[in-house]
Amino acid sequence: MWFVYVLLCIDGSLYTGTSTNPNKRFSDHKNGKGGRYTKTHKATKLLYTERLASKSAALKREAQIKSWSRQKKIRVLKLKT
Repeated sequence: MWFVYVLLCIDGSLYTGTSTNPNKRFSDHKNGKGGRYTKTHKATKLLYTERLASKSAALKREAQIKSWSRQKKIRVLKLKT
């Protein structure tokens, strides 16, 4: 099982990624072990997770969400930032 997740960063920006364990991945991001972006934009909150059947499906959904504007992400995913 794969997940797409969206994090809120300390500067208010949103970070989207994929993982098989989004809670552990969020912890990694908070502790500076996540992606390059979250090393400089500290992750503060896990806002959204979506379960997908395969890695391929998760990567496609991640790309789709990343292509959206911030406002669309908040509206479509019903994020509470």
